[in-house]
Amino acid sequence: MKQGTQASAGTGVPDPRMSRGAWVPPQQRAADVDRDWSLGDGAGAVRGEHTHSETPIPRPRAVVQRSSVRGQILDALRTALVGGELTPGEVYSAPALGERFGVSATPVREAMQQLAAEGAVEVVPNRGFRVIERGARELAELAEIRALIEVPVMLRLARTVPAARWADLRPLAEGTVRAASSGCRATYAESDRAFHCALLSLSGNEQLVHIAEDLHRRAQWPLVGGPVTRGRADLAADAAEHLALLEALVAGEWDVAQSLVREHFAGAA
Repeated sequence: MKQGTQASAGTGVPDPRMSRGAWVPPQQRAADVDRDWSLGDGAGAVRGEHTHSETPIPRPRAVVQRSSVRGQILDALRTALVGGELTPGEVYSAPALGERFGVSATPVREAMQQLAAEGAVEVVPNRGFRVIERGARELAELAEIRALIEVPVMLRLARTVPAARWADLRPLAEGTVRAASSGCRATYAESDRAFHCALLSLSGNEQLVHIAEDLHRRAQWPLVGGPVTRGRADLAADAAEHLALLEALVAGEWDVAQSLVREHFAGAA
């Protein structure tokens, strides 16, 4: 390895001073890296520290890339979970999943920890992560909680949001129809969740949207009896209700909208 690209001992970060043949104690190099990360680019000049035209150590690139990989793996695992590729009750190791996705075990482990926090999987010491086994009762309970939260909000918005704002949601509603026609449960789950989140966002309550999205995601996980709880026809009917609801809201037909909202959540169980 050339000196100009040699990694600093104890930090794994290239030290630009190595290109001049100057040896810097590992402790000092580590302190420099911590200082640069905490102060940011140009912070040394603000504090009167002389850099002697040293090449700055790149800061965010590695972190951004790692975060991006972890996010992509999390999305892939969620899709696999909803699509039934991850079987309830089965244990999956981070190294095995990493090999499947072509990444190291680290971003997989971090993504699985996030799923564990959401209640989708549980940690099995020295083995990996077990997909939570859920039954129809839990699905019904989630549907009931969603209805208690979302229905009153939707009915309030129905009388306060202008027709033009409802019309703006039509592309998302039409997207759920296309997703349903594909027959892919994971594709429909993402489209359905996007529509509901956009609708609730009209309330201006970000916490409400966050909680509702979490409940919605949980309701989409597979049951113990099989990965698919609703077929293509059920998905198509669910998506059609989105369009019917928007039409009623745009037309100001409050009674129709109220009936459709309640029926929509009753069918979610």
